[in-house]
Amino acid sequence: MYEGPVQELIDELAKLPGVGPRGAQRIAFHLLSVQPDDIDRLTRALTRVRNDVRYCDVCGNVSAELRCRICSDPRRDRSKVCVVEEAKDVQAVERTREFTGLYHVLGGALNPIKSISPEKLRIRDLLLRLGTAMDGVDVSEVIIATDPDTEGEATASYLVRMLKDFPGLTVTRPASGLPMGAELEFADELTLGRAMSGRRALSEPPRVLSEIPRARHEG
Repeated sequence: MYEGPVQELIDELAKLPGVGPRGAQRIAFHLLSVQPDDIDRLTRALTRVRNDVRYCDVCGNVSAELRCRICSDPRRDRSKVCVVEEAKDVQAVERTREFTGLYHVLGGALNPIKSISPEKLRIRDLLLRLGTAMDGVDVSEVIIATDPDTEGEATASYLVRMLKDFPGLTVTRPASGLPMGAELEFADELTLGRAMSGRRALSEPPRVLSEIPRARHEG
């Protein structure tokens, strides 16, 4: 135990996700060794996060304005909405550069143990959003990109039931399976099971002899 503000700083840092007591101690002593200007910049950044960051009125992503930069971008495909659990998941999908539509952040996943019910997520906002054309464009596809774990799967199943009666709406889920470079023996049952169910053909079955055209012989 350290005295006064140093221990107080360590205790607060240890509350951050992924930062244990030893990591908090290293960060605290690093902050003690930097220049005062570095501390001031960190303090200003934390103050701005508290005072200036808000959530997009449309999708729930973190934003500095009423609409986030993605919802405000006229080049995005407004007919497709990707549903994710947290705002950080938006950036994960964006890094793939494979999706050009819009997003909807639920704010978590269903978890009865933690008392997270559908009413505590932005599911109602999603339903209202799908019932109203955004900028004159109806949503034709919803991609449910919740995490492939127990809570994420339960949330995806619940959303499928809620969305099945929307006319003209296609509901999809990203394929999942074994990551590149992974070893089969270390894969968990859920990941390996989804990889098996989502398998794709690598070759066509051989044709029967009657289907093979006979070669023409000259003379």
